[in-house]
Amino acid sequence: MSDTTAVEGKIDYAEVMRRLPHRYPFLLVDKAEDFVPATSIVGIKNVTHNEPFFPGHFPIDPVMPGVLIVEAMAQTGALLMSKTLDVAVADKVIMFMSIDGVRFRKPARPGDQLRMEVKVIRARGDAYKFRGETFIDGKLAAEAEFMAMVVTVPAPAPGPEA
Repeated sequence: MSDTTAVEGKIDYAEVMRRLPHRYPFLLVDKAEDFVPATSIVGIKNVTHNEPFFPGHFPIDPVMPGVLIVEAMAQTGALLMSKTLDVAVADKVIMFMSIDGVRFRKPARPGDQLRMEVKVIRARGDAYKFRGETFIDGKLAAEAEFMAMVVTVPAPAPGPEA
């Protein structure tokens, strides 16, 4: 990514993949914009009919599960933390710690774009508290406060010797 793009506060899909350990079908952030270190970020998720949860939720009137909207906000916060703290995903992971005050206001359906505006409420070392709001077409769809922290990934146990 060029320095110009970084200055503009944009995070493309390739950087999202470098900074978050999640993968299909659980990576719920396509890109981000308006990144301000240790302060705020806007995550973008394009919801398509090909999402793996739609055949079961619900086949006739597909709705993205609310818990996945919350997860998308949490991943957006993790992206902010990863870039701010320059967390190496090889040996660290950002774990969701708590969630409060979740409210769902509008369902997300195929064709919608989730705009997840996440702001830091408090940061202490490797732990952050956030306020997240998700918008669809400029209307509030979900909101929550949540916490996350950086955790060291344990080294893999040695395998049996041959």
